[in-house]
Amino acid sequence: MKSTIKYLVLVVFALSIFNCDNDDGDPVTSPNEDVCNYQGLTALINNTHTLIPEAELQTDFFPNNDGPGIPAVEVFYTTNPGSTFIVTRAVTLGAVDSNPEIKIDDVDYSGVITCQRAGSAVGDELRFDILLDNGYEAELCVIIDDVNP
Repeated sequence: MKSTIKYLVLVVFALSIFNCDNDDGDPVTSPNEDVCNYQGLTALINNTHTLIPEAELQTDFFPNNDGPGIPAVEVFYTTNPGSTFIVTRAVTLGAVDSNPEIKIDDVDYSGVITCQRAGSAVGDELRFDILLDNGYEAELCVIIDDVNP
């Protein structure tokens, strides 16, 4: 019982520190940060907070996903790969993907992904701002684990 209470206190503390809005100030008038405050996926959807650490995400970079020189990134939850994944073609700084594949907690979403930190080699950090069509926002900060030519 004591370990359950300790775990709940730790989760509440982590959620209060790592909220999913990494904007600088007012989200309407200020730009998004280009550094990661939390490594992993954070999303607050319908009062449900999804927090998946980077260590539990697999990030694959495909430099020629849709043909020569047309890259994409796939990120998926390694514990339950089909439950949460994101595929985007917004892989250069400032690029926007208005037709990404987004599934969070077994629910498919449509939306727009903006690349705020780019990379293309194993070990590079990527940062994405995700605006879901239902008005919710998610943040994704990951390290490239694998490059598949």
